[in-house]
Amino acid sequence: MSVHYHELAAPPAERNWRQAIGRGLRGRCPSCGEGRLFRAFLKPVASCEICGEELHHQRADDLPPYIVITIVGHIVVGGLVLVEKFGDWSMQMHMWVWPLLTVVLCLGLMQPTKGAVVGLQWALRMHGFGGAAPEPERQPASNEMSRR
Repeated sequence: MSVHYHELAAPPAERNWRQAIGRGLRGRCPSCGEGRLFRAFLKPVASCEICGEELHHQRADDLPPYIVITIVGHIVVGGLVLVEKFGDWSMQMHMWVWPLLTVVLCLGLMQPTKGAVVGLQWALRMHGFGGAAPEPERQPASNEMSRR
């Protein structure tokens, strides 16, 4: 019986998460800051045309809408409460201002928020951004008794 010692690989270089989020907010590649992050409104490119960084790993999913809903909700509800306390708006004015403000804010914040989430995932090496293939999930061992 023999013992094998393996050299530990050097840890990967740290990525600046603040810089990556800032680049994502501007719709730029989190790696180089030059290439475009989106090919359509919310569709990220497969890879950066400048540095070649693969961006298809991103899994922003539902986090950007949750963040946008939280921000817009605070702005709209806070504004509504302030107007009710200090203003004297008609119901028609309320029906025009608040839905319009909600839609404009949601559309304006969605792409920068998704870019920031993709930048954060890249900086933290999540979902394949670390260079190693993600390991498959472990499944519980099947039990012969549970099949009967």
